[in-house]
Amino acid sequence: MTDTADATDTADAAGPLARERAHLASSRAALRAMRADVEALDIKDVAANWVNAQVLRRQIDERITALADLAHTPLFFGRLDYLHAPGAERAEGAGGEQFYIGRRHVHDAAGDPMVIDWRAPVSQPFYRASKKEPMDVRLRRRFGYTGGELTAYEDEDLTDTTSDDRASRLLQSEIERPRVGPMRDIVATIQPEQDEIVRAGIGGTVCVQGAPGTGKTAVGLHRVAYLLYAHRERLARTGTLVIGPNRSFLRYIEQVLPALGELNVAQATVDDLVAHVEVRGTDDPVAARLKGDARMAEVLRRAVRSGVTMPVEPVIVVRGSRRWRVPAYEIEEMVRELLARDMRYGAAREALPQRIAHAVLVRMEEAGEAPDDRVQDAVARNAAVKAAVKAIWPAVDPAKLVLRLLSDAEFLAEHAAGVLDEDEQRAVLWAKPARGVKSAKWSSADAVLVDEASDLVARTPSLGHVVLDEAQDLSPMQYRAVGRRCTTGSATVLGDLAQGTTPWATTSWAEALAHLGKPDAAVEELTQGFRVPREVIAYASRLLPAIAPGLAEATSVRESAGDFSVREVAPEALDAAVLGACREALGREGSVGLIAADDRIPVLTGVLTAAGLPFLAPGEETSADSRLTLVPASLAKGLEYDYVVLDEPAAVVAAEPDTRTGLRRLYVALTRAVSGLAVVHARPLPEELG
Repeated sequence: MTDTADATDTADAAGPLARERAHLASSRAALRAMRADVEALDIKDVAANWVNAQVLRRQIDERITALADLAHTPLFFGRLDYLHAPGAERAEGAGGEQFYIGRRHVHDAAGDPMVIDWRAPVSQPFYRASKKEPMDVRLRRRFGYTGGELTAYEDEDLTDTTSDDRASRLLQSEIERPRVGPMRDIVATIQPEQDEIVRAGIGGTVCVQGAPGTGKTAVGLHRVAYLLYAHRERLARTGTLVIGPNRSFLRYIEQVLPALGELNVAQATVDDLVAHVEVRGTDDPVAARLKGDARMAEVLRRAVRSGVTMPVEPVIVVRGSRRWRVPAYEIEEMVRELLARDMRYGAAREALPQRIAHAVLVRMEEAGEAPDDRVQDAVARNAAVKAAVKAIWPAVDPAKLVLRLLSDAEFLAEHAAGVLDEDEQRAVLWAKPARGVKSAKWSSADAVLVDEASDLVARTPSLGHVVLDEAQDLSPMQYRAVGRRCTTGSATVLGDLAQGTTPWATTSWAEALAHLGKPDAAVEELTQGFRVPREVIAYASRLLPAIAPGLAEATSVRESAGDFSVREVAPEALDAAVLGACREALGREGSVGLIAADDRIPVLTGVLTAAGLPFLAPGEETSADSRLTLVPASLAKGLEYDYVVLDEPAAVVAAEPDTRTGLRRLYVALTRAVSGLAVVHARPLPEELG
């Protein structure tokens, strides 16, 4: 049975609600004291030098920031009352005690915990305990807040087996709470299946296939926060990175991890990772798909190694009055052995002079000399050795190599033979060859090729953990670019095959994970939606047989069906109808997104401006005074709004190079709504919508 109480039905000033408020006040005071203790630290006589002092000062400043008491962010959102006394072989921390679960750890002056971090083992039952499996919990209490003030609580007695588990009213209310501003954390509403993914170990890669509204992005971000809690020292050394599809998306999610006290997680797009050259051009869909094909990795590998030639002359090293000769055939053996080892080009180039120098040292020893490592290094730097290495194994500039590959038909044909056919080779060649790296109009796909070539020359440093969101849109070559950033680490891959909107969008997670270099990753599927209303997800799911026939239809656990309407108007009335739908949505509480085909954005900009209706661009932070965002359909992925007005679905489909991609783009646009969706159209709807 679930019991609830709020401020209006708790008359007793000393009742449970008053006591919980008192604990909240005490916890906030304790947090302020913790922050004051850090602010009072004197490091003048602690650091050995100026550099150490600066590093320590930065760490202290970060700790002070992490201990900030955010007025409108609840310090704790739940409480667990355990059953058993200390000494019982039960969950960690058990012993008939009460534990308040919150976003961060708070302790009193004596060091006793007042709030337990949601990531701690003792907090796990808050998310997973049930009447069938209570996990030694007697009572789970959830708290409701209004503007940062504790106004309600709700109890769930997990020992009462006479009644079934019942949906939490406060939980449902928190999920459906209107949103203004960037994406917020979900620590108070994490579901059991989400928690399993969040707390999965760091040793393996996890891929999450998630339908719209299932919280896959939030799961990925909270997984980062959990891993930083459980493996902080390791990840502090190796680093963590969140990769999103575009800057608008990254701005939308950028406050989630800081709200959880995690300040040192880098964020980037794939384009940011491969920014070796300035991107100023675009590819047609055929060229982009081919340049993103994994076969290009073999073409590049051949091209990078193509400059290696076999020696035709011996190397003669003069030291003092002695001349030491290493014959050409012996150097050729060294070169062939290095090529056979398939080392990175740059590493092999650095190894070759050492191999030649070693051969000279062997001759010195045979002649009765006793050279040491310093002599070998000196021989490796000898002018004759350096000249031989330059001729045999010349340096490679990755950008210049790719420039030649895309400009020189003969060079491309030589290295693409048996990999790309003649038509494919013509498709990837630039129509107008560039004169140089700086003047070339590089495309995003070209930049990925340069990154691949760079890794063939010198190893890309690996991070400890990478989160890759909206992964379904990556090409095989982009997966490779991300994969080499976590070769020695792990990854969390997030996406939805039904939302793939690029010509090269992946059709199989097994294939994508193989390109990423993580073929053994576990694939988890989230199908229960918590944000998208029932009627909306059911309407959007009509597209699934056409865009992703193998995926299960998403369901929604929302109790409310949501506001949903499809409005057909005359062509001349379309703009006015869209404007009216926006005004209607703004009459409710929460954020509003007007989503339209990209080529309709200028028209709608004029309509909104003429009507005096202020609006934002995607990623800009909404506020109480500015709640409407005008969203090009190409940037809608990953974003959410309480109410969505979708302009002319047929135009969204028509803007894409093929029907399937267009329908996938439409599926994305239809599933951005949290509370309500109004579809306004003048042209016939795609027949797949029924």
